[in-house]
Amino acid sequence: MKRLLIVHHTPSPHCQAMFEAVVSGATDPEIEGVEVARRAALSLSPTDVLEADGYVLGTPANLGYMSGGLKHGLDVIYYPCLDSTRGRPFGAYFHGNEGTEGAEKGVTSITTGLGWVKAAEYVVVSGKPSKDDLEACWELGATIAAQLMETSLG
Repeated sequence: MKRLLIVHHTPSPHCQAMFEAVVSGATDPEIEGVEVARRAALSLSPTDVLEADGYVLGTPANLGYMSGGLKHGLDVIYYPCLDSTRGRPFGAYFHGNEGTEGAEKGVTSITTGLGWVKAAEYVVVSGKPSKDDLEACWELGATIAAQLMETSLG
């Protein structure tokens, strides 16, 4: 059984809606052989990351950067997971009211350092998530989970 870890910081109703859409996509009944774990960024541990086969990261863009919660979680796991998680797939979603470029750049820098492979385009939402935005979040969760399913079958 493969494990997808969704690491999130959801301080607002908009982030919560996006998180729930990602979880819904990742847990679609057509995806078999993939366990989905959810972890709040502030409680993330190296064990959580080492036990997972792929990741989805979710964060608001606060003052142009990823949330302090996600940054803290990634700082905690960075060195303990550095050599053991290379090549694992990940995706990310961002919510911002004014620009997410800094948050995207920060996540890209850290995941590049970890050697994770971007397996889906980032989902970026500004303001209240539309139906299309939530569908994109659903697709993100489903895409990463389906990739893990494929590797477990092959």
